[in-house]
Amino acid sequence: MHISSPPAARRSFLRRLLALGGFSTAAPAASLAQNQTARTQQFDYLPRYARTLHYQSWKQSSFDQTGGNSDRWPIKPGETREIYNQAGPGVISHIWFTIAAAGRNHLKELVLRAYWDDNSKPSVEAPIGDFFGLNLGQYEIYESAYLACSPLRSLNCYFSMPYRRRARMTVENQGADPVNSFYSNIDFMRVAALPDDIVYFHAQYRQCTPCVANKGDKLNPLGAQNHVILETKGRGHLMGATLGVLLNADGWMGEGDDMIFVDNDTKPAIVGTGSEDYFLGSWNFGGRDGAIPFAHKYYGAPIIVMPERTGGRYCCYRWHGDNPVTFTRYLKHTLEHGHANDRGDNWFSVGYWYQDAPYTDFPPLPPVQSRIPEVKLPS
Repeated sequence: MHISSPPAARRSFLRRLLALGGFSTAAPAASLAQNQTARTQQFDYLPRYARTLHYQSWKQSSFDQTGGNSDRWPIKPGETREIYNQAGPGVISHIWFTIAAAGRNHLKELVLRAYWDDNSKPSVEAPIGDFFGLNLGQYEIYESAYLACSPLRSLNCYFSMPYRRRARMTVENQGADPVNSFYSNIDFMRVAALPDDIVYFHAQYRQCTPCVANKGDKLNPLGAQNHVILETKGRGHLMGATLGVLLNADGWMGEGDDMIFVDNDTKPAIVGTGSEDYFLGSWNFGGRDGAIPFAHKYYGAPIIVMPERTGGRYCCYRWHGDNPVTFTRYLKHTLEHGHANDRGDNWFSVGYWYQDAPYTDFPPLPPVQSRIPEVKLPS
């Protein structure tokens, strides 16, 4: 039997009746979304891995494709080795390297680069040791939220790196000696699609060897002559920094404030209370005779050697994973080298951040020899 639609007057009456009873004849899209969110939150006691995961797990590695046990790549002097090339959409979730090289400075001589979505210029460019927080070219065991170095020189990175169309990574040997064995495992996820608001991972290397010591004005409200860790244009958020310092004179290398310029290149929006405080230590890290290395989830100074003495070494890191510093147009992350930049030590740093489009306007990478830490005594 065919049932005709109710007349307009009856439909109007039914809508009024349902409305009086707290009902609606059509569920708005917002209500459906709220219901879906409520259903999801209803089970938020379950960890992510206890629910269906909507991706495929893959790996690209240096495995021996003949089936043998030579699971590594040699990299000759001057050679660039492609270590990752994958069409998207996808997400790199973990990077592991270990290296056997003839050159004692290979952590400074090997350059890691990453290219997102077929860009010809990299959005990650740093000496491989600096990228992994070993900014002075020496290995040290430590663990943090995003970077770690394990016994027997295994390097690990847990920054998530999404890409839409393609991702490439290369390692260039800029040293004079061969790398006999470069072992690589890069874990990634293949996904059907990525959300519209993904941001791309970036890492920028900078150095100042030596920093120019300011022996005049002891006031520095606007960050003049600060060491620049990174500078970028676009929209995104800062994740943190690693820093290596080689002392060119006796004394404490800290007391320099962190100054972060957000969407304004003339005045810092964020100003801290000293570099040891920025790296979440305190009181000279313990001073000339009491300094103790430390490494925690979001902060650390895993290398402290000969503190406050000429030739002394510090490696530090700070992650902003609890509160990434957001920017909509511009970001410059800086640190004073000593109070009002009164120290002339050698600084080597990497800044890590995400932004909405791949950014490639990096300063030129310094020549390889200038990246090797060497004491430079004041004249």
